[in-house]
Amino acid sequence: MNNFKKVGLSALAGSLVAFSANAGEVTVSGSAGMYLEHINGGAANSGKSFSMDNQLTFTGGGELDNGLNVSISFVIDQGDDTYTDTGTKFGGGAPFDNHSVTVSSDTLGSLKMSGEGGDSASGAVDGTVAGNIWDAFQATADEPEAAPAGGNGLMYTLPSIVDGVAVNASYAPKGTGADSSTAWSVAYTGIDGLALTFARGEDNQVAGSEADHEVMKVTYAYGPITVGYMESDYNDAVASGDQNTTAYNVAYTISDELSVSYGSEELEFGVQSATNVAAEFERVKVSYVTGGMTLTASQASGDNISYSTATTEDQEVWALGASFAF
Repeated sequence: MNNFKKVGLSALAGSLVAFSANAGEVTVSGSAGMYLEHINGGAANSGKSFSMDNQLTFTGGGELDNGLNVSISFVIDQGDDTYTDTGTKFGGGAPFDNHSVTVSSDTLGSLKMSGEGGDSASGAVDGTVAGNIWDAFQATADEPEAAPAGGNGLMYTLPSIVDGVAVNASYAPKGTGADSSTAWSVAYTGIDGLALTFARGEDNQVAGSEADHEVMKVTYAYGPITVGYMESDYNDAVASGDQNTTAYNVAYTISDELSVSYGSEELEFGVQSATNVAAEFERVKVSYVTGGMTLTASQASGDNISYSTATTEDQEVWALGASFAF
């Protein structure tokens, strides 16, 4: 991380929250990546393709006279703010992405407001232990649903009460004709090598299609081997909107730099039948880390990727990647 410039935040904080703050500090960190991918089989038999990603994250903050800490975060990531939610397209490919303000103290915990790009307490932990293999395929299968964060959503992190226990709660304001949504999560890391996470939330952003979201995740590291298992259940008031995600992963650390892993994911959507089946994914991945660079090579396969047994629904993907953090 590079500290580009120190700035005084007193005037800014005074104009926003009517408190004066001591001089703060703004830092910027970045990441970038270059990738080669080959898709073979199915309707998306597109052959080889190159892709890239890059972003800059600006963070800053300071301590107010009353002892509270205020921090901001702002991401520049061209085009990443364009997304679709319940049929409505948001963003326009602008360079500005996730941004948030956090107020915190050791005794009160922290309260974070995300203008865009935030997660709910359950959505923040529903990434699969296998690394979201499904996302490597050109499938109609969408990202698994979770309790929404929403524009200007709030996330509250309780102060540390018991060693190894972290508790979060979130609130998303209601949309037009709908109700607000809440979620919470508990993570336990009090035993060496073990991590347990449980989260529950509600998605009330669409009237008549309210849903409950539940996540259970466990990982355990013993020596060079790390195993993980997770389930994510999204129960919609409309049966066709139900989603279930199950995943497991086994990773072996060969050295401080080199590791290899095998992961599997199964996604179900709606009511299971002969014409609506689970999508199944698996991947073998090798990673090599040196300095701020990570090199990866992977081979993945997907069956029934759009929840159909048609032969065009099976694909294989191999990929090479180089990512950088600075």
